Amino acid sequence: MANDILLRSHLKRLRLPVITQNYARLSKEAAANNQSYQDYLLALLEGEVLQRDENAQKLRLARARFPVIKMLDSFDFSALPSLNKALVIELSRGSFVDRRENVIFIGSYGTGKTHLATALGIAACYQGKKVRFYTAAGLINDLLEAHAQLRISRLESALAKCDLIILDELGFVPFSKEGAEALFTFCSSRYERGSLAITTNLDFARWKEVFGDEALTGALLDRLTHRCHIIEMNGDSYRFKESLRRKEKK
Repeated sequence: MANDILLRSHLKRLRLPVITQNYARLSKEAAANNQSYQDYLLALLEGEVLQRDENAQKLRLARARFPVIKMLDSFDFSALPSLNKALVIELSRGSFVDRRENVIFIGSYGTGKTHLATALGIAACYQGKKVRFYTAAGLINDLLEAHAQLRISRLESALAKCDLIILDELGFVPFSKEGAEALFTFCSSRYERGSLAITTNLDFARWKEVFGDEALTGALLDRLTHRCHIIEMNGDSYRFKESLRRKEKK
């Protein structure tokens, strides 16, 4: 009894909750099955490691702040026959993040750009990478607010630690001059230092409409499209077709 109390105390101090929960049961199983001490120790440690990996994975997903969870296996590739499925699957393996490359999804509304960008982000989280999801407008708001509150260095430092940052809905609304400059500075800071996955409904020729300045837009595109995978997703709105199908079933 004294040894058991002492053992639990040590495990608590070492922060090994899974071992604390399972060591007595696994000890009985090891004795019953004539397992070696090494096999028993391995079983204890494997349980602890698996739980820690699962907890770390959940934490990465929470910190990424995905608005919804969208997986690659739930994307209907048949709805966009022209989409390069092989490239999307290859990107989901995460090597583009290791190489600090970018991905830009360009296409009309409702074709699944956000779905695929989110799916790549979730896959990266599962691979142990740090990911952060933003709408383009949301990131600009955070950057401008941080500037105003004199904490921009802290925000920039936090974002620099992310392996992949997703910028959703670039082009939905035009930016102010200050917002465009803040986003340009941010994207420039990521150049060859970290990956971006961007979704936009605008062709590159129309980006000046939201950034307002031709020279700034050109410089931004030069950085973003260098070592970049550009995925075109033009077609009918997937959401609209889904809505029609649901109505037909009623």
